[in-house]
Amino acid sequence: MTVIEPNDLRVACIIPTYNGKRELERLLQSLAQQHATHDVLVVDSSSSDGTTELARGRVENVVVIPGAEFNHGGTRQKMVNDFSGYDVYVFLTQDAYLEDPYALGKIVEPFLDPEVAAVCGRQLPHHDANPLAQHARMFNYPETTEVKTKSDISRLGIKTVFMSNSFAAYRGTALTEVGGFPHHVIFAEDMYVTAQLVLAGHKVVYAGSAACRHSHNYTLLEEFRRYFDMGVFHSREPWIREAFGGAGGEGLRYVKSELGFLGLKRLYLWPTAVLRNALKLLAYKLGQREDRLPLALKRKVGMYKGYWFGPYAEKQ
Repeated sequence: MTVIEPNDLRVACIIPTYNGKRELERLLQSLAQQHATHDVLVVDSSSSDGTTELARGRVENVVVIPGAEFNHGGTRQKMVNDFSGYDVYVFLTQDAYLEDPYALGKIVEPFLDPEVAAVCGRQLPHHDANPLAQHARMFNYPETTEVKTKSDISRLGIKTVFMSNSFAAYRGTALTEVGGFPHHVIFAEDMYVTAQLVLAGHKVVYAGSAACRHSHNYTLLEEFRRYFDMGVFHSREPWIREAFGGAGGEGLRYVKSELGFLGLKRLYLWPTAVLRNALKLLAYKLGQREDRLPLALKRKVGMYKGYWFGPYAEKQ
């Protein structure tokens, strides 16, 4: 019997970039230290800060697109289409970097099981993360690895298809089977595809041992914008909530966990934490009702503003 090793798989690491020269340099350095064999592919949205030049100097395959053409799902799928033939596609955002030289091998390893179609890596907070950002990573990205299938929907609900495009991997053939990344979604193309894969009968894995550094010190307004867009996504893709359910009591559990994480020593942060979570809920509910809002307002409120100037701004 032939035994397949992780290095027997052809792996492509795809990085969308835009004006992130310093961040990209850090990410490329972490990729250069990986023990797992891989190719690096960069798709740059016409950066003006030297990101393009850095990429071309360090990476063999660099694709430059007009900034206005960037699309969260469509741009990633373009790279899969243009560089077909890889067994596994690993997607990283420019503001992430791999924690250790084994991270890439660990996110690829689950694909030795032919039933695994997607793997989500663990995210640790950046070293300058504030306490709220630290807790967000601790809550959503535990150490424990978990294999999930359709049979886990009743137990995990929407957490069954939890995925992050900052460090996630997909089997090329499985992506093709479900039609690839969508062009029409505002973001969360990773959840969209993972939901399709699970419903098609594939396994998805959360790999707690495959770690990157990635977090955001969002302001209240940035958090509001992000959750508004999340509400838009779920409003326009109701099949996901119909198939997997909503977050249920997850929000309340998160708030309790956050206050416990802050503890009495950081009691001064409690009002900010409560306000932030209330605004996240408000923004999400507002996004769910985006069809009642004028386009001009959505262009001001949303985080991914380019979406509201594109062909999918109006609900189909």
